[in-house]
Amino acid sequence: MKIPFDGEKLNALMEAAGADLLLATSKDNVQYLLGGYRFFFFAHRDAIGVSRYLPLLGYPRGAPEKAFYIGNGMERWHQEVEPLWTPEIANVQWSCDQAGREAAGFIRKRGLAKGRVAVEKSFLPADALDALREELPGAQFIEAGPILDALRAVKRPEELALLKEASEDIIGSMMTVMTATAPGTTTREIAHRMHHEEVGRGLDFEYCLTAAGPSFNRAPSEARWEKGRALSLDSGGNKRGYIGDLARMAVMGPPTDLMKEVLGEIRAVQAAARSVLRAGALGREVYAAALAEQEKCPHKGEMVFLAHGMGMIQHEAPHLTGSGIVPYPGTYENRALESGMVLSVETDMRNEEVGFVKLEDTIVVQDEGWEAYGDEGRDWVVAEG
Repeated sequence: MKIPFDGEKLNALMEAAGADLLLATSKDNVQYLLGGYRFFFFAHRDAIGVSRYLPLLGYPRGAPEKAFYIGNGMERWHQEVEPLWTPEIANVQWSCDQAGREAAGFIRKRGLAKGRVAVEKSFLPADALDALREELPGAQFIEAGPILDALRAVKRPEELALLKEASEDIIGSMMTVMTATAPGTTTREIAHRMHHEEVGRGLDFEYCLTAAGPSFNRAPSEARWEKGRALSLDSGGNKRGYIGDLARMAVMGPPTDLMKEVLGEIRAVQAAARSVLRAGALGREVYAAALAEQEKCPHKGEMVFLAHGMGMIQHEAPHLTGSGIVPYPGTYENRALESGMVLSVETDMRNEEVGFVKLEDTIVVQDEGWEAYGDEGRDWVVAEG
């Protein structure tokens, strides 16, 4: 049976965690395990009637031939044009507790009613978990998140291609918007134009954080981008489930000497992080290089450095530190990065005169170094106004 992920790796991860069966319920992980399938009707929302859409994929360790999928009653249409690999499919789900009971039935049939079931606790509604526990009183439910994080950490070539497209399309959108915007345009209008540009390039728009002038507030608003002022755009767009997330800077008219100085410091910190990236590097080495460079910067007290994994979600594996501004265990702090892992490397500065200044880059770890996706526009993009 051909499955669209590394079955041996998943089996090993499940065995190490003591999991007999994996039950995925987040749309991202279900899509990953199904090889790209995400039911179009609920691609952007969950609520329906008195409950919500809850896809479930069950995978018994070492037995893909016993895998099952539980979907919504309408999914038959989609599956006719995009068949699933799972041997058993039950398109019956209209409520979360019903989905839990259906999953319990499949688990019992596989002789695992008293087994250890790995579930995504952050993505399993309480009523679905209640139903599972009621139907499977002898089962033990453990956390599936680390298993799925580790499974997705190294990207396949087709995944990298989607991340590259998403990154390049976001940068293309930024360049268009930055250079074509007139003085006095609100950041709300600028974010709307980013939305338009990204969708026109085939992305699902997710967000655009905007800051104009000497302001650190990045919520789109009635604040205006005026001549002589800086503009920060930090946008996320989705290409068939894979996220591009990059940040660039523009100025309306020529940049001041201070603007050149602060962005130069940020570029130096970004370059220091890149300098150690390669397969075999430890997460702490990336942080050590970046923070050592930050210490040399005149505006070091205004800067924040962050590096995290990217893929189907922001801040996925590899997690490089346990002491960053986003709290999670630093599982790769003392663990080697692998070729095919993808990082978002970002440095920002809050300068009272210039405002919010940031670069965020998408970097793919390779055997002999790295490759950057969407690496244009990393200096001040000048809008003539």
